[in-house]
Amino acid sequence: MKRIPLAVLALALLFSLPPTAVSARQAPDATPPTAPVKLVFIHHSTGEHWLADDDGGLGLALAQNHYFVSDTNYGWGPAYDDSSTIGDHTDIPDWLAWFRSDRTDEYMQALFNESGQNSAYTRTLADPGGENVIVLFKSCFPNSALEGSPDDPPDPLVGLTVGHAKYVYTEILKYFAAHPEKLFVVITAPPLQDGTYAANARAFNDWLLDDWLKDYPSANVAVFDFYTVLTGPEAHHRLLGGQIQHVTVPGMDTEFYPTGPDDDHPSPAGNRKATAEFLPLLNVFYHRWQAGLAVQSAAVATASAIPSGSSPEPADPTPVPAQPTAAPTASNGLGCLALLPLALVALLLPLASNSPFGGTIFFRRRK
Repeated sequence: MKRIPLAVLALALLFSLPPTAVSARQAPDATPPTAPVKLVFIHHSTGEHWLADDDGGLGLALAQNHYFVSDTNYGWGPAYDDSSTIGDHTDIPDWLAWFRSDRTDEYMQALFNESGQNSAYTRTLADPGGENVIVLFKSCFPNSALEGSPDDPPDPLVGLTVGHAKYVYTEILKYFAAHPEKLFVVITAPPLQDGTYAANARAFNDWLLDDWLKDYPSANVAVFDFYTVLTGPEAHHRLLGGQIQHVTVPGMDTEFYPTGPDDDHPSPAGNRKATAEFLPLLNVFYHRWQAGLAVQSAAVATASAIPSGSSPEPADPTPVPAQPTAAPTASNGLGCLALLPLALVALLLPLASNSPFGGTIFFRRRK
């Protein structure tokens, strides 16, 4: 009988364990990181307003929560083509160029090493050095004019459609999966005042929250539903009473907080509401991601501690007379001792649940 190395069995057991009831009882941690963490935000004008001290105040709020913020904007970064840079391109179809193209490595190297400001907001923290480890990225409100139908499946045909938007996000998840050392946070595109495509925008953003990460095995990707938060005072994506809450209001799928009748940029009131709801969630996302990294490190350490070639003995078909039980020795207790750290890792696994909400109870309701 071919023997399977014990290390392989241990790792297979570890990564096959499903989230349990323990994960549902695990309270989300909304405390800020204890030391400054480097974060970069990919955005255009809406993000610029959100970051501004006299508008959404996001830049200051991030600093107060120990995030050292840098950002990109129009004109940022390496060339995209002969007449523009990658920073000029933040529509949903453009995320393929950022995260799934033959120039992705070049773009990511520039992004991870960006420590400058490309918008006006107050910095109160010193640069802690090193690369950015958190990436926020957002498309602007025109991306809520998604054509097609709400239930369209992923479609590689390029266009601003529900199907292609699903295709793009499905594809870029492959890059995120290859980089568990980074935390990627999607900020959904703000709504429009025009309701022509509101049902499609609502369906797509619900898909991001409910389905996109359903089978994703890691904790390094999260979604903040900026769209829903801006659709009304009773619409929320927030931490409330120790639980992550996502509340949508039927018939409220357009911009409730516009800057003006002809300007779909969110107003300062809308941006400040988003800031207040986002920061506790970002802290939850951060701690969930860190817990996931700890589980992975423990798994690697467990596998490394198991001697190469160790494996269970094959079954012997010949009955053996019962023998008195002996205390474990360094040799016959090796398998049990090697699996003891695995048991401890299994207890930590709920902290790294593949739920997009970090293994917490998640309330999704319509008002």
